[in-house]
Amino acid sequence: MFDFILSWLIILPICGIFIILSIPKTNTNLIKAIAFLTSSVTFIYSLFLFILFDNSTSKFQFIEFLEWLPIFNLNIFIGIDGISLFFIILSTFLIPVCILTSWDSIKKNEREYYICFLMMGIFLIFVFSVLDILMFYIFFEAILIPMFFIIGIWGSRTRKIKAAYQFFLYTLVGSILMLLAIFLIYFETGTTDFQLLLNAEFSETKQLFLWLAFFASFAVKVPMVPFHIWLPEAHVEAPTAGSVILAGILLKMGTYGLVRFSLSLFPYASVYFTPLVYTLSVIAVIYTSLTTLRQIDLKKIIAYSSVAHMGFVTIGIFTLNLQGLEGSILIMLSHGFVSSGLFLCIGILYDRHHTRLIKYYTGLGQIMPVFAIFFVFFSVANLGFPGTSSFTGELLVLVGAFQSCTPVAFFISLGMILSAAYSLWLCNRVLFGQLKTHYITQYTDMNRREVAVLTPLVIFTLWLGVYPEIFLSAMHSSVSNVIELI
Repeated sequence: MFDFILSWLIILPICGIFIILSIPKTNTNLIKAIAFLTSSVTFIYSLFLFILFDNSTSKFQFIEFLEWLPIFNLNIFIGIDGISLFFIILSTFLIPVCILTSWDSIKKNEREYYICFLMMGIFLIFVFSVLDILMFYIFFEAILIPMFFIIGIWGSRTRKIKAAYQFFLYTLVGSILMLLAIFLIYFETGTTDFQLLLNAEFSETKQLFLWLAFFASFAVKVPMVPFHIWLPEAHVEAPTAGSVILAGILLKMGTYGLVRFSLSLFPYASVYFTPLVYTLSVIAVIYTSLTTLRQIDLKKIIAYSSVAHMGFVTIGIFTLNLQGLEGSILIMLSHGFVSSGLFLCIGILYDRHHTRLIKYYTGLGQIMPVFAIFFVFFSVANLGFPGTSSFTGELLVLVGAFQSCTPVAFFISLGMILSAAYSLWLCNRVLFGQLKTHYITQYTDMNRREVAVLTPLVIFTLWLGVYPEIFLSAMHSSVSNVIELI
């Protein structure tokens, strides 16, 4: 049952897609039920990756091999280590969350909508498990297709088409250099197998070029300043579930690529370009935090705060020490839960009142107490409150940054202060003050489905904050191996 566990994680949603295609479009309840059941079973099955995972080794586990184009020495290898383990589980967890979130809000082309999310789940599992750089690139870019349709077809406003094309073109163009670099590696070494390339030796000059080519793709996906312009627009126009999957896991593909490929394959270049990454990351943390304070759209506030948190992640990665790198991975996982929770809370308001402008929402704590509890929890988690997941990751990144470069640690500490400012101010403006009944006259609190969607996110946020050891122990050997390569 578990000999080909990664293959089954891919086969299950494929089966779900074929079943949904066989159901008439008019039977929307059955389509939603099959999509949710398929994604839930996939998530439950993915937990066995964690249960069966061997924490004592840094080697890749659950490895599977499939010949693709043997005449060109191109094959499909999949396998995971402690770095990719939790990203796969996070991916399989967020897909059923997105489907349940969309249960009542999507009214057109529902069959195609749920198929897009199941396809995205398949591509994400490949992205975080494939051990071939060419196949990684293919699935890394394939994610754009279902996400493009989700924003362009089921987006919430008239600018959704422009936002979809902006998202697609920004991220695709950024990856062209990466594809050229992969071809260069292939023609020089004769392989794109990641495990074999770990033993390949590139000259210092070639490492610098290859690192920059990979970085061009990853920086757009993260996104890092100044490549972040597409993100707020995509978030604002996307449906709630689209924002959840975009912030919760798609942004992590860029930072995962930096850890998996940039650090491991080009160690000299990673050290050489560390000052560049520090500079861009500090600018991202300070600039986007200040920009967040100026926003009047609820989704844009969370979108810009996501760029700031990703700045913390890139600083942690390029501290090039154990604490910083492990902290950055914890922040990525934490952001997957916390930002998803905040976008879901905003989606709850939008579904009821069809606006995301803050000026229409004041005093909600008086008439939506259950919503207020969840919103306050995710807001304080977003600012890194002790006992929540963000605190653990940010503390480790700060420790790693102090060891690597004290001025950088000082500047990102300012980012933490600004994070508290915009998070608390957002809570104050939305939940407290006088109700503006001349704008909105009827309010309804969260229903049982919405509570059921948000509760697991609260549990995982607290678990990661109170007892992070279970996560750190699984990734420790793999992270240590990356540090040794550098």
